[in-house]
Amino acid sequence: MTRTPHARTGRARRRAMATGTLVAVTALLAVGVQTGAGNAAPNPGAAHAQPRAGALPAKLSPSQRAELLKEAAGTTAQTAKKLQLGAEEKLVVRDVQQDRDGTTHTRYERTYKGLPVLGGDLVVHETRTGKVERVTKGNKARIAVPSTKAAVTPATAEAKALKASKAEGAEKSDAKEPRKVVWAADGKPVLAYETVVGGTQEDGQTPNRLHVVTDATTGAKLFQYQEIEQGTGNSQYSGKVTIGTAPSYTMTDTTRGNHKTYNLNHGSSGTGTLFTDADDVWGDGTPQNVQTAGVDAAYGAQLTWDYYKNVHGRSGIRGDGVGAYSRVHYGNNYVNAFWDDSCFCMTYGDGSGNAAPLTSIDVAAHEMTHGVTSATANLTYSGESGGLNEATSDIFAAAVEFNADNAQDPGDYMVGEKIDINGDGTPLRYMDKPSKDGASKDYWYSGVGNVDVHYSSGVANHFFYLLSEGSGAKDVNGVHYDSPTSDGLSVPGIGRANAEKVWFKALTQYMTSNTNYAAARTATLSAAADLFGKDTPTYNTVANTWAAVNVGSRVGDGGDPGDPGDPGDNVYENNNAVAIPDAGSAVTSSITVNRTGKAPSTLKVGVDITHSYRGDLVLDLIAPDGTAYRLKNSSAWDSAADVKATYTVDASSENAAGTWKLRVRDVYSGDTGRLNGWKLTF
Repeated sequence: MTRTPHARTGRARRRAMATGTLVAVTALLAVGVQTGAGNAAPNPGAAHAQPRAGALPAKLSPSQRAELLKEAAGTTAQTAKKLQLGAEEKLVVRDVQQDRDGTTHTRYERTYKGLPVLGGDLVVHETRTGKVERVTKGNKARIAVPSTKAAVTPATAEAKALKASKAEGAEKSDAKEPRKVVWAADGKPVLAYETVVGGTQEDGQTPNRLHVVTDATTGAKLFQYQEIEQGTGNSQYSGKVTIGTAPSYTMTDTTRGNHKTYNLNHGSSGTGTLFTDADDVWGDGTPQNVQTAGVDAAYGAQLTWDYYKNVHGRSGIRGDGVGAYSRVHYGNNYVNAFWDDSCFCMTYGDGSGNAAPLTSIDVAAHEMTHGVTSATANLTYSGESGGLNEATSDIFAAAVEFNADNAQDPGDYMVGEKIDINGDGTPLRYMDKPSKDGASKDYWYSGVGNVDVHYSSGVANHFFYLLSEGSGAKDVNGVHYDSPTSDGLSVPGIGRANAEKVWFKALTQYMTSNTNYAAARTATLSAAADLFGKDTPTYNTVANTWAAVNVGSRVGDGGDPGDPGDPGDNVYENNNAVAIPDAGSAVTSSITVNRTGKAPSTLKVGVDITHSYRGDLVLDLIAPDGTAYRLKNSSAWDSAADVKATYTVDASSENAAGTWKLRVRDVYSGDTGRLNGWKLTF
């Protein structure tokens, strides 16, 4: 038999400083409905739990954040070695966040031979001493393609993209020259082109920025998504408010990153004209006064800025202290609003008859939150990740509205309730039971990713309502809600403030660009474990609330590993890579389990190892009391590569709680490899 030596990759240690940053995403307002069932049973332990202070975001100044980003950028090569990435893979820092206890979460994008890797983003979580606790990856595969030479011409890719844009009904379109990329969001990396098609969408007014990814070898279309995320907003009256203006009486908020508000005067391009006034008294509360829409937009922007800064410690959308800007009076009869990354701005239409500007608190918060999502998880605006993107904007729109405590627009779990876009006084979306709008989805099912993202968002919107308020009937700020659950069992809720913290931490520290609903469940459980502790009543309520919208099973139910929407409630993972030395001493990787009772007789041990000759390997599971369970013996005749397997162990004599270890040893010379990660499923 022939052995091919495999050089070991060195591991460098870097201590990452920490700070949070928000980056804007191009997006239109989208609203999502929710649904739930059952009656809420009281759970004082969960409802009144307080998050652990150390796990909350550190409030860092823009200069501190800039220093942390600089330090992280200066150590990307060491970090890549530490993670045992391929020699042609490079890391690019996207975001850095730090908790109050010094834990750092550094978000990276990847390149391969200089090409951007779409779907290759990852987050490295380190202790304050620089020890890697875990790594969250959008794609766990080694990034490699046979060749970076394309068989398809850029012109062919551009033609395919233009065709896709026209199929979506684009009124006008043009395309930038395609860029060569590695497409990794679907699992196996593929050499591809990404083409961005501009112009306008089918309504003739909304900007078009359709991203089309085509295979650079076959020319086949692999994926597409619209960067300008379309939806609707609402005209709202917040009463008499105070807005930040400059001494020269321009609508410039000098205390919030110099946010400016402009009048497009029914145009659809450019910045517009900065609002000015002679006496610093703006608008008259009617849509006929052009300043009124500017007041509402500026007010919504400042409320959103204050919410993210005061509640989550983020100074501005990108966390860098820089304000975006707002444009009002876009187009004619334009019943929409959107966030655009290319201008770092919010844009608002005047609604039907130019009489109802879409400048309410929740619309402004929704659009600005698309920027936060872009800066952090950068959830792709398609499929289940697109639904999560839209739901995130709805979730924090509600959070900002509650936080504003404005008597003219009390906080609620509805989106667009002020605009009367349906003409009958109903909102655009409901969070307690999303299907009440006639299109949004209450619960997860296998085809929900094929639904328009504004309606698939209902699953997460419903989850957030249930997590905040619990199931069953309830009145909040004079509004009656009655939220069911998919399994008919009640959930108690943990309180809105705690639910906001869980979602924000999950978004900014654990979600990646291709996160789906099952992965979102894992992300929020990771966030809940950080904030409240694993297997606490609050943590379990998060798990059970996902089950209430048909994502996963309730605590103690086990879960069905064959169902992509049901990852199970009792999975413990360690995804920190460990080098396996050639014919050397054994290496171990640990998982700490915090649960009562005995381990099951069908304990599942999932193993992910990259190795050029797996017959060299001996694998053992070590129980907390030191008992070893042989998973795999060596075999001179097993010449295949890698170990991607799940082993079943009768561990019923063992206590579940404690530190379990996977021991790996290479017993023959000539080959090396890497333990990518492993997991235990109880």
